[in-house]
Amino acid sequence: MMIIDAWAQHSTLRHIQDPIFDSLRRWTKDTVPTHAPRVTDTIAQMDAGNIDISLISAWEGPRNSMISNDEVAGFVEQAPNRLVGIGSVGISKPVQAVREVRRCIEDLGFKGIRILPWLWEVPPTDRRFYPIYTACAELGVPFCTQIGHTGPLMPSEVGRPIYLDQVALDFPELTIVGGHIGYPWTEEAVAVATKHTNVYIDTSAYTAKRYPPELVRFMKGQGRKKVLFGTNFPMITPLQAQDGLDDLKLDEESKSLFLSANAIRVYKLDQRELGADFIK
Repeated sequence: MMIIDAWAQHSTLRHIQDPIFDSLRRWTKDTVPTHAPRVTDTIAQMDAGNIDISLISAWEGPRNSMISNDEVAGFVEQAPNRLVGIGSVGISKPVQAVREVRRCIEDLGFKGIRILPWLWEVPPTDRRFYPIYTACAELGVPFCTQIGHTGPLMPSEVGRPIYLDQVALDFPELTIVGGHIGYPWTEEAVAVATKHTNVYIDTSAYTAKRYPPELVRFMKGQGRKKVLFGTNFPMITPLQAQDGLDDLKLDEESKSLFLSANAIRVYKLDQRELGADFIK
């Protein structure tokens, strides 16, 4: 069964060494890396977890570009059959942001735009996001964001899934993907995804054995076409992210939708990304 990772990063040294992640190392016990990973390292981790395609994202924050759009494009170029780019832009200068959204989609061939509200310390209803939503809607690509609490020591309130309710009301033409399942507000995330046809959830940053029961019920029922598999690699490896997957007892159709078919539809992946063998 094909597996697509809807939320991953191929990190730069700037990204993995950024002090904003220091608080996470108390849990992982990891030391600060001194060498940037190679694309071949990421592909090897994908192979170990039977991941066919990873959607890797840029990281744009108010202080710096942790992973630039051009760097993501370079990573994709090294493994075009395995990696798909997701862009990121800053929100402080909306005109430049809209131009960069268009460049990401039209020139770099990316399949979506991701911005993390906690990096900017404002909710997704902030007016500076709205030109970006407009650009994504016009270009027909998803806007991806993080929902739920933050691991780094940054405000979690901006990750409340209910904020996406207003965004979806204002932009019914915009596809919205909320990553990290919305915990501890997962019921809120499920409610918003149920209410709006254009809102989806991805499971990145959580292993399958940690999915809240309300999310699993959603995946098995009315939300079977609304939830996408994700890892948040390299924070969680593809193999770790699937720990407990069989215990969810998804039927074959629900499992296929979750692991790949929903991502193919939401991100409009085509033959170039999937390869001829995956086109039905």
